[in-house]
Amino acid sequence: MKLFSRSSQLMKALIILIGICLVIFSLGVSISYGATTIDLHTVWQAIFSFSEGEQAHQVIWELRIPRALAAVLVGAFLAVSGAVMQGMTRNPLASPSIMGVTDGAAFMLVIILAFYPAVSNIGFMVASFIGAGIAVTLVFLVGSFSGNGLTPVKLALAGVAIGTLLRSVSSILSLHFQLEKDIGFWLAGGLDGVGWNAVTVLFFAGAIGMILALSISKSITVLSLGDDLSTGLGQNNTLIKILGIIVVLLLTGVAVSVAGSVGFVGLIIPHITRFIIGTDYRWIIPTSAVFGALLLVNADVVARIINAPFETPVGAITSIIGVPFFLYLARGSGGDKK
Repeated sequence: MKLFSRSSQLMKALIILIGICLVIFSLGVSISYGATTIDLHTVWQAIFSFSEGEQAHQVIWELRIPRALAAVLVGAFLAVSGAVMQGMTRNPLASPSIMGVTDGAAFMLVIILAFYPAVSNIGFMVASFIGAGIAVTLVFLVGSFSGNGLTPVKLALAGVAIGTLLRSVSSILSLHFQLEKDIGFWLAGGLDGVGWNAVTVLFFAGAIGMILALSISKSITVLSLGDDLSTGLGQNNTLIKILGIIVVLLLTGVAVSVAGSVGFVGLIIPHITRFIIGTDYRWIIPTSAVFGALLLVNADVVARIINAPFETPVGAITSIIGVPFFLYLARGSGGDKK
């Protein structure tokens, strides 16, 4: 039994290692491709032998590397947010986009741009957190109106309704205050124009969220078995849920403040991860981070290829993948009374 357990652990670690290698390779492809394609040899030289006189090196360092790194971080954060949400609520349909969290964060960004346009990057990040928190609160309030309790489908429907409402209000405000160009980026979801400042904010804010997520991963595994069982084992479920909500708000808030409303990453990746890795969130969370990064960095490459030389919002690419996945899960969860 110990040999099997050790082999299982090694297999999971190998899966993560392979995923990291694929992410690194995808980073190279992402950095190489753009308005003009730069060969991988030049990318390698720009990273390890930077020359200020080389225009290609400047493009790589100032434009393409920050964008590729942002895609990795945003994808990882959204995937981990979805995994934490699904584990806490035992709801297979839970994710930042389905539950209206990303739309809430984007809504507050519109408010800030409309009334406080000179706010700092930290201000945008805080506004994203507040908006995400408002959306979560509204979703759970609306989903609780029914006397039959919260089911996965009710939460999903409430999330879609609240998200649609907040997105509509955001569109109205952007039209009224002539913010179409400024806010269109966030509403569609994209990584165009992301610089080193945004990557720095993503890294430090996201590091806090990821450390917190990993620290409660074992407790989320217990919580995912049911409130009664986890309480019987002596776990403080209220504290774990509060910490989990902080993780979701932190990771989703910072991701939306940089990349806008990129949907369905947090829905798709945790399901794929559980299918491959199992139900232990000590493995689900880091593996979801790797797979989420892999998905979004490649989706960003596709977004640049599919309608070249124009860019397609990366949120549209993830939605094309995510909508059928959501419908499949909703069909399978229709009678779930969790």
